[in-house]
Amino acid sequence: MTATLERATAPGYRARRTLPLRVEAVRQLKRRRTLVMGGIMALLPIVLVIAFAVAGGSPGSRNGDVTLMDTATASAANFAATCLFVSAGFLLVIPVALFCGDTVASEASWSSLRYLLAAPVPRARLLWSKMAVALAMSAAAMILLPLVALAVGAVAYGWGPLEIPTGGTLPAGTAARRLIVVVAYIFFSQLVTAGLAFWLSTKTDAPLGAVGGAVGLTIVGNVLDAVTALGDWRDFLPAHWQFAWADAIQPQAEWGGMIQGSAISVSYALVLFALAFRGFARKDVVS
Repeated sequence: MTATLERATAPGYRARRTLPLRVEAVRQLKRRRTLVMGGIMALLPIVLVIAFAVAGGSPGSRNGDVTLMDTATASAANFAATCLFVSAGFLLVIPVALFCGDTVASEASWSSLRYLLAAPVPRARLLWSKMAVALAMSAAAMILLPLVALAVGAVAYGWGPLEIPTGGTLPAGTAARRLIVVVAYIFFSQLVTAGLAFWLSTKTDAPLGAVGGAVGLTIVGNVLDAVTALGDWRDFLPAHWQFAWADAIQPQAEWGGMIQGSAISVSYALVLFALAFRGFARKDVVS
């Protein structure tokens, strides 16, 4: 795609009005993978309730360790926190990688990317629109899970205070506010996966490659974090801070771990998003 086509103008043409966010959002919402991912997020709490019922209503402890799983059925707030606990390490990575990794690469795989740029949609505008919608949909998936969990948990276990596994409780209102903080932190901690998937999406015409590459490298980060021999070097891994949000559901919330984890994730994400914009601006788009 030549630079001449991208700079072509016509009467009334305004670059900032091309590919409106509303249009891109509607296009993405209608995608089958969006509906499937939304269904998975909504079904997980129901599956867990059934699993707990089959197990006798209580998840039970393992190896003597006290975790959120031990108080999962105490209240709706406990159940929502447990859903986040079991999904934050991997399941919530999938929608982020899918929405951010599929966005540009899918256009290339459909051979529609060059036609978008010939519209003409400026390259930076195209990336900004797709990135904003992808991040918004990733956030929506993370919000949907605890919302459904609270509703399902309220029906199954009742509405009450959040029982902290190590002792103490949080009033229902305080617990709800803390869960909002938890969801926000999980979103920020997943930005590095979003940046990685988005960058790979601008480098390949295969959506599966971008999505799979982002998920694979996220898993590698989790594996490296488990290598205790790395010592303090693990502090620079986003995976090292993925469960720092547990400090928010204590009687006295601690914010240090979440602040450090968010800073590391956002720093990596900014670099990756910048690489995506820089590389795509120079890319020869032929598909």
